[in-house]
Amino acid sequence: MDDLNRRVLISGASSDIGQAIALKLAMDGFIPAMHCFSDRGYEALLYLQKVIAEKTGREPVVLRFNVGSREETLKVIENDIAENGAYWGVVSNAGIADDMPMPGMSGEVWDRVLTTNLDGFFNVVQPTLLPMIKLRKGGRIVAITSVSGVIGNRGQTNYSASKGGIIAACKSLALELARRNITVNTVSPGIIDTRMVSDEVRERALPMVPLNRMGTVQEVAALVSFIFSKDAGYITRQNININGGMC
Repeated sequence: MDDLNRRVLISGASSDIGQAIALKLAMDGFIPAMHCFSDRGYEALLYLQKVIAEKTGREPVVLRFNVGSREETLKVIENDIAENGAYWGVVSNAGIADDMPMPGMSGEVWDRVLTTNLDGFFNVVQPTLLPMIKLRKGGRIVAITSVSGVIGNRGQTNYSASKGGIIAACKSLALELARRNITVNTVSPGIIDTRMVSDEVRERALPMVPLNRMGTVQEVAALVSFIFSKDAGYITRQNININGGMC
């Protein structure tokens, strides 16, 4: 398997950050398998699929499943691996937020975020590991977390718990996979200029950013691209912040 035939799975690839990562890794020579769940996300990835095919001459796969469903996720991933081969790398990016102060938070709101984000991380990554190991080519695992998982954020106890849990899980997984030359890291963005960021969030959060601006999805994608490169082969078990100096 040469560098131009290495498959990478990107969950949540229809989000602004996910699309930027998928496009960047495709331009780096990887073959993305791009995941989404919603109808809108599926349409976005069909368009991105065409763009990548035109730019690289290789058509990426589009996968559709609910990361919160272990059975559904396992079935789709196993079928894709059987049909197209194991992944050399995984970017776990799928996630949601549902913010409110914890005193008024229902159990359903807590469970929905933890199931999608933290359980979803396990559901996506775990089925890829043994096939990745059997490739005997090393590999890369990157989970996109958040500054909220590092320093916390008001109204985000559920989201912070899910992202902090992923950071801790990846530190343990990095130890388990190190002798296989598979690196495991997390990337924790701060305030990134996406459709999810409201004007209210911009006004409230920007004063906390020393660089006094939001980050771009291209900057996050460039960081993931570096982690996937040969030059980053000695970086593992790290949480890498990209937040303009917030922490």
